[in-house]
Amino acid sequence: MDIPALSIALNSIQTSNDIGIAVLAKNLDVMNTEGDALTKMMELSVNPGIGQNIDYLV
Repeated sequence: MDIPALSIALNSIQTSNDIGIAVLAKNLDVMNTEGDALTKMMELSVNPGIGQNIDYLV
């Protein structure tokens, strides 16, 4: 294998690795967002009726 072909092959591998890392980083961001949403939902479910029976003057 000559040097230019080797260089192209190595660039292809690096590009593939970069794409894989970008996909994993995006997946981690999505999982963090979903985890935060699940945490908030669980916090709200502790007292689901709170605030529904408030008396106020008009």
